[in-house]
Amino acid sequence: MSEERFREKSDEELVRDAVRKDEEAFSELVRRYQNRAVAVAVGIVGNRDDALDVVQEAFLKAYRSLRNFHFDSKFYTWFYRILVNQAIDRVRESSRRGVSFDETWMKEDGEAGLPRSDYRTPPDEAAERKEMSAVIKEAIESLPEHHRTVIVLREIEGLRYEEIAAVMGISIGTVMSRLHYARERLREKLSGYVRGER
Repeated sequence: MSEERFREKSDEELVRDAVRKDEEAFSELVRRYQNRAVAVAVGIVGNRDDALDVVQEAFLKAYRSLRNFHFDSKFYTWFYRILVNQAIDRVRESSRRGVSFDETWMKEDGEAGLPRSDYRTPPDEAAERKEMSAVIKEAIESLPEHHRTVIVLREIEGLRYEEIAAVMGISIGTVMSRLHYARERLREKLSGYVRGER
């Protein structure tokens, strides 16, 4: 079956095909969501290598659990819940090992996260961006994991409150309060940088 034919199918149709052991159908779901999944995972775990492992583990777990998908939510909402849980587990493992954020926090393709510098960016602007990136990463790393996750899903991934609530298994009110807390903490931590007190 051609890749073009898969593109015409909805996620739900692909899930049904995948449950019937059509591996190409599941591969199409992976193609649709892998870049977004990596962006979310990098934002939560803090480095691309761990994020790629998390995404692979999440897709594998999703494939093995497809029969538990009851079509009462969108596939990506169901999948992102698996992904976020895998990422949080990885953060907990890393914190026990003393691992922190590294320089690969942003997406490689530049579609989400912080802007990457390129050859057209003046050196002083590139240096400033790199410094700001490090400050933001440090600020995000300092958040408790459930606040960090909400910020990543909202500000980097762009999910709606309802989607975040479904992914994290919490109420919309809890999403809003965690976002408020996280934004306030980030504002406090970044205020000195913005005012030039660095």
